[in-house]
Amino acid sequence: MKKTRLERPFYSRPTLVVARELLGKYLIIGNQIGQIIETEAYLGPEDRASHARFKSRKRNYLMFGQAGIAYVYFTYGMYHMLNIITEKEGQPGAVLIRALKPIQNIDGDTSGPGKLTRTLNITKLQNGLDVTQNSLYLEKWEDISNAVVLTTPRIGIDYAGADKNNPWRFLIKS
Repeated sequence: MKKTRLERPFYSRPTLVVARELLGKYLIIGNQIGQIIETEAYLGPEDRASHARFKSRKRNYLMFGQAGIAYVYFTYGMYHMLNIITEKEGQPGAVLIRALKPIQNIDGDTSGPGKLTRTLNITKLQNGLDVTQNSLYLEKWEDISNAVVLTTPRIGIDYAGADKNNPWRFLIKS
């Protein structure tokens, strides 16, 4: 299959659809390539696990903007988290990239969202990058329609009340 960079219409769809369909895509930053094997969806203000629950503020304003933008934030005083903005402008949504399968030039652990950003040296410097036009981008290489995809509740969001049980984590069964 031809390698195809994902364009804005891919991201400008419902967050849950994008989160599921990012599985199997390739995250590329410079000469490092990893296949996305786990994601989590974060929806609008009604999702108590989402930064959008606070309305638009300095930290999360990107969630309310154009789809296909990297939203990188720092958490727990030690980890950067890479998200990709989804939905139509004004409707906040984001997909957290939780884990990668290393493919090329990745020497480190990418089995969790903080580990993968640390290994790939993704920091707040990438916050706001348009992933449809920069050196941090995503591509489709192959069809993974035969892969077994698991859907589970998201991880580490006990503060979200009943929303912690929403089955918005997607992963390829290994």
